[in-house]
Amino acid sequence: MDVASPFYTFDQLLDFPVLTPPARLAVIGDPISHSKSPQMHNPALMDRGIDAQYVRVQVPVGSVAEAFRRFREAGFLGINVTIPHKFEALEAVDELDPLAERLGAVNTVAIRDGRLFGYNTDGPGFLRSLKEAFQVEVKDLRVLILGAGGGAGKAVLQQSAMAGCRHLTLVNRSSEKLQSLAADLRPLYPDLELTLLMGEDWKDSTIRTALMETDLLINATSLGMKETDAPALPEGAILSRHLIYDMVYRAGGETPLIRQAREAGARCTDGMSLLLHQGAVSFEHWFNRPAPLEVMRAGLQAAV
Repeated sequence: MDVASPFYTFDQLLDFPVLTPPARLAVIGDPISHSKSPQMHNPALMDRGIDAQYVRVQVPVGSVAEAFRRFREAGFLGINVTIPHKFEALEAVDELDPLAERLGAVNTVAIRDGRLFGYNTDGPGFLRSLKEAFQVEVKDLRVLILGAGGGAGKAVLQQSAMAGCRHLTLVNRSSEKLQSLAADLRPLYPDLELTLLMGEDWKDSTIRTALMETDLLINATSLGMKETDAPALPEGAILSRHLIYDMVYRAGGETPLIRQAREAGARCTDGMSLLLHQGAVSFEHWFNRPAPLEVMRAGLQAAV
């Protein structure tokens, strides 16, 4: 397998390099060289005896539809889609899975008989990783989501509501996004107890009060990707009984939120678990068979 290049370019899709095994799966984003998906998927392909290789391709904004066309012509089987292309991908597929349509974003594409099928694995991956990490179901928890207005936050809140969660607290700087989400959710889930915290509410006593009525806290913001990021929560806000799910992960180290959770004695997991289970769901869409989860986990662990 090719390991010399961290990624391929959009222009290379016009005449994709001949690799052994052949490139048949890819992740696209901008930037993309940081992605750990090849280290997870290539061992899975080898384990299952599939003659294919998974690669990274950097695709500029506005070029997703053209990239999909080139992937299809090059004989690719599937594509993962990451920031900032999940919404653009929604408009570029031929058929949408109902969950992807509900979430308004596509992060996995399967190419079958020349047609592009769009899926979203954020929500299903979240449910699987939550159960693995904490041995709980989201329907039994009071859930607070930081950054609920973003793509990842929206996927988690929609999946939580669909799975029967009865108490959701949504936190976001943009009140407009939260009001729009609430307007969409309330008619679909009339029994859902929905609390909205907007603006700077998560920086003061308001978030501490909300956390007193919370079992599971999910960080769906980008806070924690860099060591210099501001804390996602005020100091001392996490209690030992809380479950902390940080959708961010940092290669080679813990995020500040995970450190804060450990110091409080709370159980916690980071975005590496989500990446693993999202990848497993993608594999199942592409090949219609169970993914070799432990092989994929070992590949990710070796990568970081």
